[in-house]
Amino acid sequence: MDVLSEVLKVVKLEGALFYNGEFSSPWAIQSPPSREMAPYLGVSVGHIIVYHLLTEGRGWARLPGGERLALEAGDVVIAPHGDVHIMENGPPTTPVDNGKQMEQVLAQGLKVSRMGGGGEVTKFICGYMICDARLAQVLLSGLPALFKVNIRNDAAGRWLENSIRFSVDDADASRAGGEALLAKLSEALFVETLRRYVRQLPQTHTGWLAGARDPEVGMALAMMHRYPARPWTLATLAREAGLSRSVLAERFRHFLGEPPMSYLTRWRLQLGAQRLSSSSCSVAQIASEVGYESEPAFNRAFKRQFKLPPARFRIRSKGGPGRAARAVAV
Repeated sequence: MDVLSEVLKVVKLEGALFYNGEFSSPWAIQSPPSREMAPYLGVSVGHIIVYHLLTEGRGWARLPGGERLALEAGDVVIAPHGDVHIMENGPPTTPVDNGKQMEQVLAQGLKVSRMGGGGEVTKFICGYMICDARLAQVLLSGLPALFKVNIRNDAAGRWLENSIRFSVDDADASRAGGEALLAKLSEALFVETLRRYVRQLPQTHTGWLAGARDPEVGMALAMMHRYPARPWTLATLAREAGLSRSVLAERFRHFLGEPPMSYLTRWRLQLGAQRLSSSSCSVAQIASEVGYESEPAFNRAFKRQFKLPPARFRIRSKGGPGRAARAVAV
């Protein structure tokens, strides 16, 4: 059972490609924090993840004042937490702040945008993902602020890159289904990058993604995510994972820093919060869906986690424009 797929089912990624760059060195651009992009993308609630696929040439990516990542063709560089980051190539030059011209950038669509000093050419395609901020935390919490993965080292990755390049070159808003196709390719690229990142993690690495890769801990995680309402105990989870209770508890804590049942409780409450925010189901129904035998038990656990009872949390989460702006994850 694939725990990453189980989580992605409920996180509900929505993707798009929005920029097609062809820059000649020296050049430098600064991507704004995701909270500044949100109004231009029409996003009021959700977490925005920005990424860039280099299709030709080379360059560098870095956080302001941070270590530089060397980039080559086939690299995908991702800012999973929405941090400001800079991409550049050639001698140092003042970065162009895309945050100050975001409306113009998005209005141009996927027409080629050119800039730079006339030297070595670098081409790249930029996209973004929108996902539920709370539910995505299980994926994002273990990721660095900026990382890269190359997708050109096997046939599957090359096929995906070529499909994206062809679709961007052929982008035409008047052609039926073109926007939907680009959105699906954007999502596929992000998921493929995550998969490759997990495979490349050192064996000594800990965190959610490393735990998901471990066969037994990954099985326990997958069962909890696929069937969160089941009356799980440490014994039943250990049996599904093929381990003793003590070994599962030890390995789970090694990777995720907490016992399995504590993790399950937090996940159930995150699911409950998402359902309260996005549906009109009763609190009692949501409590049952996420594994609580009674509404009062759910109310108590929810208030401990979110400092508000479910009914008040729902009212606040569905409140006016001020709430929507605060809910955009950064």
